[in-house]
Amino acid sequence: MLAQVVVDVPTRQTNQPYTYAIPEELRQYVVVGMRVVVPFGQGARKVQGFVVGLLITDLNGFDGELKAISQILDLYPIVNAELLKLSDWLANWTFSFRISVLQAMLPNVMRAKYTRYLQLVDEVDDEILYGIFHGQERIIFDENTLTATSLAQLAKLRRNKQVVVTYEVTSKAKVKTESGIQTSLSFEQLEDIKLGLRANAKQQNKLLSYLQTLEPGEVVSQHQLRDRLALSNAVINTAVRQGWASKQPIEIYRQPSKTIVQPDQPKVLHSQQAKALQKIKAASGTPTTFLLEGVTGSGKTEVYLQAIDYELQHGKTALMLVPEISLTPQMMHRVKQRFGTKVAVLHSGLSAGERFDEWRRIERREATVVIGARSAIFAPLENIGIIIMDEEHEASYKQDENPRYHARDVAKWRSAYYNAPLILGSATPSLESRARAQKGVYQLLMLTERINQQALPEVKLIDLRQKIMHAKEQSVADELLVAIKERMAQHEQSVLLLNRRGFSSFVMCRDCGLVVQCPNCDIGLTLHMDTKTLKCHYCGHEEAIPTQCPNCRSKAIKYYGTGTQKVEIELQTLLPTARVIRMDLDTTSKKGAHEKLLKAFGNHEADILLGTQMIAKGLDFPDVTLVGVLNADTGLGIPDFRASERTFQLLTQVAGRAGRADKPGTVFIQTYNPTHYAIKMAQAHDYEKFYRYEMQIRHLAKYAPYYFTIKIQASHADERTAALMMTKIGQWLRQRLTAEVTILGPTPRSIARIKNRFYYQIILKYQNVPIVEQVMQELQLIAQANSRNGMQLIIDREPLNFM
Repeated sequence: MLAQVVVDVPTRQTNQPYTYAIPEELRQYVVVGMRVVVPFGQGARKVQGFVVGLLITDLNGFDGELKAISQILDLYPIVNAELLKLSDWLANWTFSFRISVLQAMLPNVMRAKYTRYLQLVDEVDDEILYGIFHGQERIIFDENTLTATSLAQLAKLRRNKQVVVTYEVTSKAKVKTESGIQTSLSFEQLEDIKLGLRANAKQQNKLLSYLQTLEPGEVVSQHQLRDRLALSNAVINTAVRQGWASKQPIEIYRQPSKTIVQPDQPKVLHSQQAKALQKIKAASGTPTTFLLEGVTGSGKTEVYLQAIDYELQHGKTALMLVPEISLTPQMMHRVKQRFGTKVAVLHSGLSAGERFDEWRRIERREATVVIGARSAIFAPLENIGIIIMDEEHEASYKQDENPRYHARDVAKWRSAYYNAPLILGSATPSLESRARAQKGVYQLLMLTERINQQALPEVKLIDLRQKIMHAKEQSVADELLVAIKERMAQHEQSVLLLNRRGFSSFVMCRDCGLVVQCPNCDIGLTLHMDTKTLKCHYCGHEEAIPTQCPNCRSKAIKYYGTGTQKVEIELQTLLPTARVIRMDLDTTSKKGAHEKLLKAFGNHEADILLGTQMIAKGLDFPDVTLVGVLNADTGLGIPDFRASERTFQLLTQVAGRAGRADKPGTVFIQTYNPTHYAIKMAQAHDYEKFYRYEMQIRHLAKYAPYYFTIKIQASHADERTAALMMTKIGQWLRQRLTAEVTILGPTPRSIARIKNRFYYQIILKYQNVPIVEQVMQELQLIAQANSRNGMQLIIDREPLNFM
């Protein structure tokens, strides 16, 4: 029997499986979907691979000797048949390598760890080598710890085959265990021991009586045994020393959340919710895609939960995606209230061990409902009955690194595989999804009313052009300040959105005009007062705040712009009694920070929640009656055709945080562009009007959803090399593609240099031109050929970011 293995070497040449012999001793264990270690290439190099197929017969026409699998890393397949098929499709769809897709499907801890060793073949009498090996036959090979003389000597010995370099592949996944107790003695043997105890040995008698109740081979947790019988560790240890019991490790799961969840019951649906749910139920067992378009507070989540419950009752499983970690605590809480221990959570905020344990619970079918962020779309669920994407318009559903997939595309594939309905939910659907619903590709379900019949919040615009607040450098307009004070007096809460973290946008010298730049990127550094440093939000560079200009030596250094830190300090000055919680990437970087801050706000430990985009959607607090957007124009100036759509979505979503319960809500939007159509239509809560207007613009500009787009991007440490490569690619594309394809570029990226690499890009716009797929596959070969020269070439289908 032979195995077809996709090896952990992401190149075009290895994108197809290699054939390996299966040693006799492993034949009964090797199955499709399992990870194995195989020799690859010249020498003793060994790599991880995935078994994607088995061959019963030998290869026709091959008379050489096949290399054999060295070892297995799993005792069972960790990638099921469905996910193997998905990996093949997704690799082609995203112009990626299949091994990259397979790795993306697994928790990080299940990716292979490679260790290089130096192995002595013959005894070598050499002082230098003795200083390296210290009398051992094998050591870890780390060239950074060896001198040039030692490396030269080793190279010579390797050529003479006296020293070899070997590779060992191990899995980083570790199972958490705790101490357990079991006994191999019979009931009668334990009874004899009890009869021989002293009369005052009550605790030992209690322990022996409990051991008599265990089934043969049963292991009970030591701490549970200790707590249940009120025993001391000394009593248990004595029993082990006496041979009455033995200690055995018990596998346990790490718990992502220690919060105790109180179960709840399904809510009574209003007519629109009930109608939507009925249509979803009627589509059970079919790959129907629904677009659930509902205004903020219309009860989309309750429709999700009851649709999930319907599938669980029919023996199916359910997968629910949310766009960001910040949304997961509240949504996870609601899902766990409804479905309890059936729920598993997957997102990057979990520790590696917690994610591994949640993955194993799903794979072992101990969890039948999965909720998580983008990568949860690969959860190893089987028999999926329904897939849900909440806030489907969010850009965070698109992966920025290989494989560059959109979770919606993967969800549609899995929906078709399992004949399971897919629900795309949003108050502000992406234009692509709304257009598909308009054409009947998706079924459109509308929720136009809030569940409590409460009106959508009144939205007031504050024209910053008319304000003198600029002169006093105040970030919060007086009208908004008055409204916050009123809410505080009524013990109500406010949410303030500023789509920018840090203290100021940039630091500039008022004498010569120098803006302090990142040395690695073409971007100004951002001031962070909590650490008294300037930081780059692209590469992480950090430096001290200058006291004088590095260019002209002037001390006229001034901070310009506004960030969340600066607004927090202003609020403390303007509203000294206000309690403020700030949520941005700086305050939520620690594990569990999102949940902790939102719980504190929900418990009324703060009057104001100040934050970036992460607070704009999904949050549901009954006492939030005021929302303030401190600068609605942040995203309008971005050179991207989706800028207006994103601004409209952000404003509509954050406005929906106000007045979600019985109290009416009010929204203030501060803007320099009060007449811009995205802002005016967000003020009116008019998605349909915005959709029609924006679609006209997209049609004229030949952009999505009327046209498909592909972004081709090259980067290199040398700007001229990157520019030259993209010029050649542009010429090659114009020779290969027809006039039906619009080719824009090559041009530098908006931020041309990041992490000391220069970026140039080309944009393709096309409709139904089949040759584009073939040309992109050929371009992937070119990308592979140039990767050895330090060139990185990326092909991104339907990019959400053109910057």
